[in-house]
Amino acid sequence: MQFHQLAYFVAVAEERHFTRAAERMRVAQPSLSQQIRALEHDLGAPLFHRIRGNVSLTEAGETLLPIARRILADTESAQRAIRELDELDRGRVRLGAPPSLCTGLLPPMLAAFRRRYPGIQLELHESGSRDLRQRLSEGALDLALLAGARTTPDPGLAATPLLLEELVLIAAAGTPVPATRLAIADLAEVPLVMFRRGYDVREATVNACRAAGFEPSFAIEGGEMDAVLELVHAGVGAAVVPSTVAGHRFATTRFAPETGMTRVVQLAVRTDVDPTRAVRALRDAITESVVDPAHLPAGVRSLVDG
Repeated sequence: MQFHQLAYFVAVAEERHFTRAAERMRVAQPSLSQQIRALEHDLGAPLFHRIRGNVSLTEAGETLLPIARRILADTESAQRAIRELDELDRGRVRLGAPPSLCTGLLPPMLAAFRRRYPGIQLELHESGSRDLRQRLSEGALDLALLAGARTTPDPGLAATPLLLEELVLIAAAGTPVPATRLAIADLAEVPLVMFRRGYDVREATVNACRAAGFEPSFAIEGGEMDAVLELVHAGVGAAVVPSTVAGHRFATTRFAPETGMTRVVQLAVRTDVDPTRAVRALRDAITESVVDPAHLPAGVRSLVDG
């Protein structure tokens, strides 16, 4: 009994037709029939009734069918398991993340992952969350860290909330800042260095100001994360940024809790694609890294149950 013979047998049993089974298995019909006869000879019993073109299972065939299906399924599972082992040695994962996470929380996570799985090739794609959602939906990414006020997944995506992160106001060192926590109204007279469109922090800041009844004032807009930090450092204006990128070279003020100036960081995957073992390994590593509050900086709270 050979593996391909069982595959041919199951195809005939399901198609109830030798020619259609041969087309399904992409072999010549005489060759398939010959292999079925050889299987019947080895088993010592006919597997099919062949009457005027009609094909049906004999009692022996009915007995063999569930066993053959199980053997084929187990073989496929074994092949998949071996391929997945190889993926941990030579796999590739395309990860998307906002610039604020690329300069803050993500580097130590990826460093730990590389030490554990040095054979997996990582591709990091840095962009705003809106862009990352689009690229993930299009299949250009395997995983994406998304940040924003939304906690519900987009259609076609499954998102796991990881972190709740405070947003803070930063200004050049030496700039007078309020001693107490900021209200949104305090931003009305503050010229802001503003991110380009597509950044979740831009949307959160502008929406909060408009909800408070005013339009924010921009000293300059359109920058990426590094540019915004350098412009603030140079004294061009203040900026609302995630707490993890504020660092020690800025005057930093936190918002009052009632302002709701926070963002949720989620880990998203597509729902219509089974992730490879390499992708699952990175997903699990990122999730596990945020469980322990001791490993998280000030202003960040884990949303993952330990």
